[in-house]
This record gives sequence, structure tokens and C-alpha cells, in this order.
Amino acid sequence: MAKATPRSPIESGCPDAFQYMHPMMRKHYGNWAYHEDPQPGVLLHVAHGGDKIWTIKVGTQRILDVFTIRKLCDIGDEFAEGHIRFTLRSNLEYMVTDEAKVQPLIKAIEAEGFVVGGTRNSVTTLSHTQGWLHCDIPGTDASGVVKSMMDELIGEFKAWNMPNRVHMTTSCCQINCGGQGDIAINVQHTKPPKINHNLVANVCERPSVVARCPVAAIRPAMVNGKPSLEVDEKKCICCGACFPPCPPMQINDAEHSKLAIWVGGNHSNARGKPTFQKLVAAGIPNNPPRWPEATAIVKKILSVYKEDAKDWERINEWVERIGWPRFFEKTGLPFTKYHIDNWRGSRASLNSSAHIRF
Repeated sequence: MAKATPRSPIESGCPDAFQYMHPMMRKHYGNWAYHEDPQPGVLLHVAHGGDKIWTIKVGTQRILDVFTIRKLCDIGDEFAEGHIRFTLRSNLEYMVTDEAKVQPLIKAIEAEGFVVGGTRNSVTTLSHTQGWLHCDIPGTDASGVVKSMMDELIGEFKAWNMPNRVHMTTSCCQINCGGQGDIAINVQHTKPPKINHNLVANVCERPSVVARCPVAAIRPAMVNGKPSLEVDEKKCICCGACFPPCPPMQINDAEHSKLAIWVGGNHSNARGKPTFQKLVAAGIPNNPPRWPEATAIVKKILSVYKEDAKDWERINEWVERIGWPRFFEKTGLPFTKYHIDNWRGSRASLNSSAHIRF
């Protein structure tokens, strides 16, 4: 028999997710009556007609090898109903329509060393950029920061102890791909790039590098008779944008690349407009493989938030209520001139509300 002609690939975006969705979710998509939280890590959705589906959320280490993925799929085949999906934070969700399958599934998951949680008022798994494994400009390993911090905070992932949901993010450079979060751990370069002038002419397209700098701190130069680049260190903001198009402009430094912690970012419009995160700690050692200094500060902020915030206050709402001076007093973090938000070019914080204004 002649083989069927393979279809041409469709290169117009993501594949249709509905073909992989659990049949019960397809049936009632966008038409659920309500949902409940039976226990940490478990959601129950009830349709208008009475159909029910339970979702079990499993935390992963974010960077998954093929053997781990196969193990998780095997669990889904044996104890769930053969349907799984990954969340934005690389958690795994199993869906079952029989309540009797929920506890055996959780038992099988935990027996393999995974954890169930991350729903309602818990600390969710940190979202992050790729770090050393995939990215070309990381100043730290975002994946490693996630693993080390979640090892310390796993109890808060598995329980409902926080006043409200806590989203945390990590970013391995100052582009901040991790996005806005209740708490964000970002890299902080503190020195201009070191230039290997012998390689610039062979590796870099100099006009592109000059154009890449957001503050016009880079210009062409001749060094030792070779075409190269130079940096005006008075203008340089140490962002690292020059490194991807020109690796000889090395911005990473074992001593001078630090971590910074930002607080109060929120995408939601639930009770107020979205907010940008604000710097609360800087110059934290970029100290792999466990990053103990950054982890200690994050744990301290979460501890104070848990004790002082009102029920269902997000971190930005808590800080807005008590004020930034009180926040620094309660957390014991030092306050410096660099924490003052005096930038006036943002036009009311970039008009961040989703409401229509003129």
C-alpha cells in the first residue's frame, strides 16, 4: 500500500489545543456553573447540567528531562484518564471525571516524589526565564533560583496559609522576561561590559550593536589598529542589551552581577488597576547553586506578609495600605535613595489600568 502523503506543516501559530483537551472540558468549555476547591492542589468544576470534573495540579522542577515527562504521562495513563496539560508555570494538571480516582492519583504522584498544590491562597511555582540552559544573555540561572527557593517554600505551595495568592517570578537578565510578580528576583549588572577588542571586528556587526544600546552609550572606535567599539561609562546603564549581538562585550561578572528583589507587581484588574513592581533589595550576591541570601530575603517578606496582611489582600494591596516606609520597617530591609520612585516620564505609570480613559 502506498503511504499517505504527510500533510504540510501549519505555521500560523500554536496548534489547536482543543484536540488535546479532556472531552468533558471540551463539552462544557466556557459554560461552567461554578467551581470549588476541595483541598490544596485540587479544583472541582461543575457544569450547569451537573457534570463534574476534578483537576489535580502537580508541581514540577520546571526543566524536565524526557524520562520525567514519560513518568508523569504514565501516571496519567494509569491513574487519571489519559489527559494532561501544562500550565504557564510548568505545573502539570490531570483531569478526572470520577471522584474516586482523585486520592489514588494524588498518592501515586507523591509516591514518585512530586507535590500537589499551588491553588487558591498558596505560593505558586515561580515562573522564570530560561537561564543558563537556553538563554544567550543570562546573568544568573533562573531555573536554579526557582529550584532552590521552592525547596525552601514547598510547604507554602502545598497549603493555603497565605492571605491571598502569591505569584513570584525570576528573570536571568534585566529584560525581565519573567514579568510582573508579587515578588520578583531579577539580575542586576553593576559594571559596564568588558570588551575583547581582538574579537569585535570578527564577531560583531558594529552598527547593529550601536543601535541596540537604549541610551546611546556605545560608539565605533579603532583600538590597536582594529575596528572595535567603546562604551561611554557615564551613560551606560549596565542593561546587557549589547551582549547578544556582540558576545565580546561581556557583561556578566562573577563579582559584579548581583540579584535584586522587587515587590508589588500585579497584572490583575480585580480590585484595582495593575501595578508595577518596586525595588526593595539590591546588591544581593548571585551565589549558585542555592542562592541562600536571596532566598532568605524572600522568606522574610513572605513571613511578614502572612502575619500582617488582611484576608485576600495581594502583596501590592497590603503595601499600599501600610505604606512603603512601614514595609521597610517591618521587613527590616535597608531603605536607600535608590528606592525612591522619582521617575516622571511614565505618564501616570504608563496608564496601566485597562479602563478606557481620554
